[in-house]
Amino acid sequence: MGFLLSLMLCHHHLLLLFCLVLTAVTSLKAGESSAILTVLQKHCVQCHGQDGKVKGKVNFLEIKDVSALQQHPDLLADLIEVIDFQEMPPEDEPQLSPEARASLLTELKSLSVSAKSSYAHTPMRRMNRFQYDNAVVDLFGLKGVVFSLPERMMREHKNYFKPETGKMADTVTVGSRPLGKSQMIEKRLAGVAPFPQDLRAEHGYDNRGDHLSLSPLLMESFLKLAQSIVESDDFTEMNVGIWPSFFAKPDQPQDIKGEVRARLRHFLTLAYRQSVEEPLLERYTKYVITQLDAGSSFTDAMKGAAAAAISSPKFLYLYDESHDSEGTQPINDFELASRLSFFLWGSLPDQELLDLAQADELNKPEVIEAQFARMLADQKLKRFCDSFPSQWLQLERIISSAPNRDKFPGFYFLKYRDSMHMMLEPLLIFETVLIENQPITQLIDSDFTYRSSLLQEAYGELAVDAEKKGRNEVVVLHFRRMPVTDRRNGGVITNAAVMTMTSGPERTQPITRGAWVAGVIFNNPPEPPPADVPALGEKPPEGQEHLTLRERLAMHRERSDCRGCHEQIDPLGFALENYDPIGNWRNHYENGRDVDMSGTLFRKHSFSNVIEFKDAILAEKDRFTRGLAGHLLSFALARELGPADQLALDQIAERTFKDNYKMQTLLKQVILSEPFQSKTNPRTASDSRNGDIPVAKQK
Repeated sequence: MGFLLSLMLCHHHLLLLFCLVLTAVTSLKAGESSAILTVLQKHCVQCHGQDGKVKGKVNFLEIKDVSALQQHPDLLADLIEVIDFQEMPPEDEPQLSPEARASLLTELKSLSVSAKSSYAHTPMRRMNRFQYDNAVVDLFGLKGVVFSLPERMMREHKNYFKPETGKMADTVTVGSRPLGKSQMIEKRLAGVAPFPQDLRAEHGYDNRGDHLSLSPLLMESFLKLAQSIVESDDFTEMNVGIWPSFFAKPDQPQDIKGEVRARLRHFLTLAYRQSVEEPLLERYTKYVITQLDAGSSFTDAMKGAAAAAISSPKFLYLYDESHDSEGTQPINDFELASRLSFFLWGSLPDQELLDLAQADELNKPEVIEAQFARMLADQKLKRFCDSFPSQWLQLERIISSAPNRDKFPGFYFLKYRDSMHMMLEPLLIFETVLIENQPITQLIDSDFTYRSSLLQEAYGELAVDAEKKGRNEVVVLHFRRMPVTDRRNGGVITNAAVMTMTSGPERTQPITRGAWVAGVIFNNPPEPPPADVPALGEKPPEGQEHLTLRERLAMHRERSDCRGCHEQIDPLGFALENYDPIGNWRNHYENGRDVDMSGTLFRKHSFSNVIEFKDAILAEKDRFTRGLAGHLLSFALARELGPADQLALDQIAERTFKDNYKMQTLLKQVILSEPFQSKTNPRTASDSRNGDIPVAKQK
């Protein structure tokens, strides 16, 4: 949580911070924002500035007036966050009244708006391998994929994904990549191997700019990869859609150079997502003509140019053009086209987007809204569903889940695990909410779900209906849409996948579950625990076998430096304690003690069962909407959000509220937001975007 959460590890500081807030609330009047500053200097400098003490790397003695406070947007953002999430004052201190808290938040947000800073710069970054695969497929019109990727967790065996209909199929036939080699049987280019998988940022995504560098070694591998693509035995007229218009030899053209130049102009415009500069076009044209003069076939010469294009930095890198201003500027239409396409399609803009960009029409509100609607109805939207929801929900964690075989034998089916069925359920729920434009509250408490026969059987008491069709679905899985009437089911929180991946081999892990809910649902991930805090054992030590897990953790949290985070995440984790380590329902622990999952959400919504917990989250649906908006905006911009983005998140969420929390409205407001359509990229003395164009080696 940044600066203030680190401060919350200190009980003494918590008391001082409480005094700060309480005094500020009682002294604030209209136009007296300086009262906050007075309280900071009066009550906090003894830990933050006085006698050289600078806890949390903040020196309040340096903040002399409101303008100085406004120059610290990160500090303001942290203050707003911990107050809004009621993470302070601590539980054992007097609490603020709702009116007092609202008054303080209003004052701090007013300061934050007036202190608005520039949006963070998205660094120049290369495509990740999921985007690279999609981009090459679209550029060449491939009938298949370049290479199979585990990032795509769900495989379509029959085309159920039809966003243009606005309706999800009642039965879908799918597969899961981690099931094994049988799931890799898809049409792809022979002899082409993917480069290493890109790591995800902490609390982020695998498209994050600061994680996607390009070393000289990787650059060389891209040259080899590009060559292997165009030389693959499957790279033929039958599998390459642009073959007739690009690779096929023209029928006795009078001007071969003009024909090559025209073909390259169109191809490079698509590949580089912008108009092609004449010197660059001339270089590519000269290369092809030189190869033809040396005796190469027309097709081979064009393959060489194509390989050079898809290994060029202009293809591999995503970036915003620099500008002369130090502040924030609108992105140009070509940059907007790329942001739209890589957000919703995970790939290059198509010809229609580029034509609108060329005409300087794409930036018009009515045009961008029309393009948004068109893109949502396109099959390529499946790539958004293959990328964002699995990362948002952190579903890759289930692949390494290994419940104890002796305690949970039903989890394992032959050499395949139920987890591979589990992970598809929340993904299908997400796709349905998106395609059918349902309220995002369905992600919390849906009135439907999708399950295979095997998954139905595995749920036991939580099975949606009694129908069983045996355990013979291994390679191809048939998931049926089912109504949910028992609210212990439904949504992405209480499904078996999340319950399993947030548990250990022997027991549930309420802290892990609570941290997952805080980060995924509310976009408020806790700080990592102190390095010297020992983990709670999977099994209770001798003499503690009679204790419940809540009682064991109560002993664990006695440390003062653990209390702040536990107060935040424990209620969220214990709310799910009725679900065992593989997501089955239980009322008692193995020692016979009753499961106690009661708690309070944000210190104001009490619950005594999981249905009441869902009701508590739905009572905070505005907070969930803003949190999901933050995830989507961060994914769209490929960067961590900063203080300047917070006002935009408020606006995105508010406009989504007004349209009944519809999923497509939330997405549309993200692309209409100022951060999505802006950049902060001042020109530097060394700024250059026209690096050398690598040319593929010939056979």
